[in-house]
Amino acid sequence: MKQLVVGVLAHVDAGKTTLCEAMLYRSGDVRSLGRVDHGDAFLDTDVMERRRGITIFSKQAIVHDGDMTLTVIDTPGHVDFSADMERTLPVLDVAILVVGATDGVRGYTKTLWRLLSRYGIPTFVVVNKMDALDCDRDALLSRLRRELDEGCIDFMAGSAPERQEETAMLGERAMDEFVSDGFVTDDTLRAMVASRLLFPCFFVSALKLEGIGDLVDGLSAYATARPTGRGFGARVYKVSHDEHGGRLTWLKVTGGGLHVKDRLSGGGDVGPVWSQKIDQIRLYSGSKYDDCDGVPAGGVCAVTGLTRTFPGEGLGSECDLGSPSSQPVMTYAVLPRNADSHRTLHALRILEDEDPLLHVQWDEELQEVRMQLMGAVQLEVVEQMMHDRFGVDVGFGPGSILYRETITAPVEGVGHFEPLRHYAEVHLLLEPTGVGTGLSFASRCSEEMLAKNWQRLVLTHLREHEHRGVLTGSPITDMRITLLAGRAHVKHTEGGDFRQATYRAVRQGLMKATSMVLEPWYRFRLEVPDNALGRAMSDIQRMGGEFEPAELVGRRNGPGERPGGAFGGGRRDSNGPLDDGHAEDGYSGGSGVAVLTGRAPAEGMRDYPMEVSVYSHGQGNLSCTFDGYRRCHDESAVIDAARYDPESDVKEPPDSVFCAHGSGYTVAWNRVEDFMHVRS
Repeated sequence: MKQLVVGVLAHVDAGKTTLCEAMLYRSGDVRSLGRVDHGDAFLDTDVMERRRGITIFSKQAIVHDGDMTLTVIDTPGHVDFSADMERTLPVLDVAILVVGATDGVRGYTKTLWRLLSRYGIPTFVVVNKMDALDCDRDALLSRLRRELDEGCIDFMAGSAPERQEETAMLGERAMDEFVSDGFVTDDTLRAMVASRLLFPCFFVSALKLEGIGDLVDGLSAYATARPTGRGFGARVYKVSHDEHGGRLTWLKVTGGGLHVKDRLSGGGDVGPVWSQKIDQIRLYSGSKYDDCDGVPAGGVCAVTGLTRTFPGEGLGSECDLGSPSSQPVMTYAVLPRNADSHRTLHALRILEDEDPLLHVQWDEELQEVRMQLMGAVQLEVVEQMMHDRFGVDVGFGPGSILYRETITAPVEGVGHFEPLRHYAEVHLLLEPTGVGTGLSFASRCSEEMLAKNWQRLVLTHLREHEHRGVLTGSPITDMRITLLAGRAHVKHTEGGDFRQATYRAVRQGLMKATSMVLEPWYRFRLEVPDNALGRAMSDIQRMGGEFEPAELVGRRNGPGERPGGAFGGGRRDSNGPLDDGHAEDGYSGGSGVAVLTGRAPAEGMRDYPMEVSVYSHGQGNLSCTFDGYRRCHDESAVIDAARYDPESDVKEPPDSVFCAHGSGYTVAWNRVEDFMHVRS
């Protein structure tokens, strides 16, 4: 039996959940066709999702079609929950990218496309809501090829000669078959889909069940499962808790098989090694599940009994993945209303277990809980979850931008910790690795100098702690930290000694280095009336942002007007049509709307949606997606505003502690090299 794990991705309101519902209904796996707007969709299992009409948490459903079983994962479409979506990508065999016929390829659609390319996921494109008036399939297909990839081919045209010829143009093997036989074989088509040369496109109306059979048949004919290994391997993509508070680890088995009572292990590189036993294996479809004794390679399941796993973790033969490309750019103070800080922190830790990007912290100095969030919608969802799940009512203080710091050149940092009857010394090399690379750790220390167990302990301490920069006290990033040398004492060294020496070595290196502040940037798409274009361009320049040449499109449809063709009506400037007469996002006829795309610092975009609404008289629209970190455009102002004194930070001391005549004494960071016991 063919088994596929299929992820469904889209921007908000493209009809992603409705498509999943239609596939379930057509297969007979659900008896009635639910609707998102009616609050009875099979996969909208959470009360908040039903209330809001959006997908907040990724969920799976099992669809049976003949000898094929699809595990369909419905992912969130809102940018605030994009990290949840991205975590599912490594476990997919194939993705379905849903595009709304009336909305078109929007900014977030292109973000999804880039992620699918980055993870190498074979992709089927589904244009939904084809029941809308005046949808032109040929124009839609042309738009997909222009904005996504030339490999987008209409697979609802059967084996028409035109489709065969278009497919043959995409690859040498396909062209050879077409020239010699007049058609491209299914084996070649499957290989082209798997290698992302070919992207089968389907034009459907999920709400009216039109075209769903063609899509499922296409998956059956042209999608293939990823290769699996013989030895055990699994990829964790989600952690959640059931209605009884039981912890669930969601994973895909990538090799061997998984059985109840199997013992799994993890940790090591990211913390203490753990070994725990599987209590239950559950196969979920919506909110219901069946227990099973085992899952073969290629299967997706939720297991109980594991308490140390995290999203992105690799088990067995699989290695851990890095953080999702979408990262929170705002940090908030959590303000408890009906509970003390301890109870609030405990509840937030459970949410952080499910989503590590929340990065919950207790600020001892301010005596408050802080956490990181993607945006206003996630903030509201966390607030509601705290109330519904834990009975804790919270508010949030004003958000502040989450800056980061890195260094511009390599530097050695040294740390020594030797109060009476303690001893540890650590030498580290800190090297910049480029924006967006994150932190990595390594060791080049000889085991003759420092035993392997102590080296592992140093690397653990490097990973476990959020080291702060010396300019603003922001977390450091984009560098490799390598253990060069170290020393332990056979009698006096304890584990905590290396923690102190390691932290001090990092800090001392940062004090010596030339550092810089990084700020988060957004990729944006801004639509405004054309008479407001000058204001918009001026605003982006004032923020320190950058943009591409503006695109003029037709006027937005008024009340009762029909949309003009695929993705809206024709684009025009003063000299006439600019393209094939089909513009995107529901504009038609005449002039009046400008589209500006580009990148800008997140700080400038914080309150900008409100400004856009005001100066465009409600006609403007701004959408933003996270675009990584860059050097801060107003670094000196940010440093001045932070008022951070690195030498006064008692939690991050750069100085070292030595011992003489039976008592410890402190040596300032800029003099410690003269006192070190190991040569640099």
